[in-house]
Amino acid sequence: MAFECVSRTHVGCRRKVNEDSLAVRTDRGLWAVADGMGGHEAGDVASSKVTEALLRLPVVYGLDSLVESVVGALQRVNAELIELAGSSDIKRRIGSTVVGLAISGGDFRCFWAGDSRAYRIRDGQIEQISRDHSMVQDLVDAGLLAPEDAENHPNANIITRAVGVNEQLKVDMVQGEALPGDLYLLASDGLTRLVDDRELAAVLTSRGLDAADSLIETSLARGAPDNVTLVIVKVD
Repeated sequence: MAFECVSRTHVGCRRKVNEDSLAVRTDRGLWAVADGMGGHEAGDVASSKVTEALLRLPVVYGLDSLVESVVGALQRVNAELIELAGSSDIKRRIGSTVVGLAISGGDFRCFWAGDSRAYRIRDGQIEQISRDHSMVQDLVDAGLLAPEDAENHPNANIITRAVGVNEQLKVDMVQGEALPGDLYLLASDGLTRLVDDRELAAVLTSRGLDAADSLIETSLARGAPDNVTLVIVKVD
């Protein structure tokens, strides 16, 4: 099974520092996007620690072994960030969301903590395969908020899980079959808050890997108040 991949990251129109980071290991079938939080250098450090840990993973064989090593690496970074936050004179959380994808032998695993998202586009249909760890998603799940009202909710930026936030990190995961022609999109919320699922499906279906630059341009044209990062993977 072969893959093609494009990735882009942009500081956006309002932020001075890009607190997003990405990891691309197409040779190993592993990709990830991280969105740091904690302000300026702290968020930058957090997301970089996440992606650097994934890039440094030792060679293992088999999809399950790869994902196991991913989770272990994220848990170690979680402990490092909690220790880093505790050593600061200014008490604050230093954390990062993460969403990632691993593919091997015709199967995929998607892993995440936070509200950075993973989508799959198959036969022109888009499916969000991650599920936001956020306050508004909890309200939607409880039937207290309509899905269409979630993006504009005043607490839309409050996440309930991330690397570096709690002593114990739980990484959620889904799995499934990866088929030739599938497109996967990993993205920080700097993109998904500005471009809805319908638009994502249309651009990715019509442009494939070339959608990367188009999605960045659309985000910037809409003001890009946050950093914007995306990875597009095509299964050949």
